[in-house]
Amino acid sequence: MDVYVAFTLGCIGGSVVKLRVRENESIQEAVRRFRKLVERSGIKKEMRRKEYYEKPSDTRRRARLRAERRLRRTIKLQVH
Repeated sequence: MDVYVAFTLGCIGGSVVKLRVRENESIQEAVRRFRKLVERSGIKKEMRRKEYYEKPSDTRRRARLRAERRLRRTIKLQVH
């Protein structure tokens, strides 16, 4: 059975995940493999991130706070 399933994120330059259904593979197994492929490719994370518009200043602020937390955690681990 040669069945191809493709999922595209975005119209231009989007990520594409292709899955070929194997011989004697049930639909449930194929769907499970497809979900894993989508998860590993980062498409789900990207879709969640792009679900709502985020101002560039908010993006920078979130990145700065994440870096500060990472630095604090690194310093805390070095002290102990």
